[in-house]
Amino acid sequence: MKHLNGMEYEVRVVNGFTDNSSLPLVIWCTSKDGDMGGRALQEHDDFSWVVRTNFWGSTHFFCTMKWDQKRKSFDAFKVPRDSYRCGLLRKCFWLVKEDGFYFSNDDVNWKKDFSWY
Repeated sequence: MKHLNGMEYEVRVVNGFTDNSSLPLVIWCTSKDGDMGGRALQEHDDFSWVVRTNFWGSTHFFCTMKWDQKRKSFDAFKVPRDSYRCGLLRKCFWLVKEDGFYFSNDDVNWKKDFSWY
């Protein structure tokens, strides 16, 4: 899959839970270039960063989410999958809800990508 070296993408993960005021959604993200650390997200809080693709097309950001007894690791950004699906504006948005993880490239139209289990 062809991609351009040095392209920038905005990646954002949003806590879309409807009632988790007593228990935050915990996110921890990393890439082979370094650990971005963890965050505790309350309702509607988000964690975002800019990704710059590398020459080899192997740019990859991996996150682990935890809420109560649920835990899920997923690829927040991976060049072969996301270089086109993030759209012309290069926006890769994730909305984490009670029933799973939703993806959007416009922050309006969300499609469920996978469940917690």
